[in-house]
Amino acid sequence: MTRIIAGTSRGRRLRVPSVGTRPTSDRIREALFSTLDSMDAIRGTNVLDLYAGSGALGLEAVSRGATTATLVDSDRGAVTICQQNALTVAPAAVTVVAADVVRLSGAPYAAGLTFDLVFLDPPYEVADAVVAQVLEGLAAYAWLAPSAQVVIERTASKAQFPWPSAYVGDRRRDYGGTALWYGHLRGSLD
Repeated sequence: MTRIIAGTSRGRRLRVPSVGTRPTSDRIREALFSTLDSMDAIRGTNVLDLYAGSGALGLEAVSRGATTATLVDSDRGAVTICQQNALTVAPAAVTVVAADVVRLSGAPYAAGLTFDLVFLDPPYEVADAVVAQVLEGLAAYAWLAPSAQVVIERTASKAQFPWPSAYVGDRRRDYGGTALWYGHLRGSLD
């Protein structure tokens, strides 16, 4: 069972797609959000949750004080689950977008919003080069606020994540078979 861990929606259960996703465990989400809280990187932010699955990361951020969350997934089942979960957490603050992440990030964001916090949790079989392409698109098409934080979830078996030149990798935290990579736009926090 996946649930919201803290904030205004604490304890609310979230539906999870039955196939095709790998939800971030409560333990990893708790560690992730503890780190982000210590960085003061959640309250009042606009959050982008790419490869959203159930939307748990973006919805947890809204529960903890993010202003908005945009959940993006290409799988129709995941999009439906995200929409249902948004209704139980904060429907006015959440937008669900059915789109291919690579294609969407390769053009300006139609809504014109910039994001302060980005989660990328692609399936592990998505190559690092594809994740880097998404990051490059976000930077090139001004999706990100100047001080945007980025968190990437990948398998811990990878020795390194190749951050594109527009970004600086800050740290890596491992939790069993999962690694969280934290970074930001180059020049924004250096």
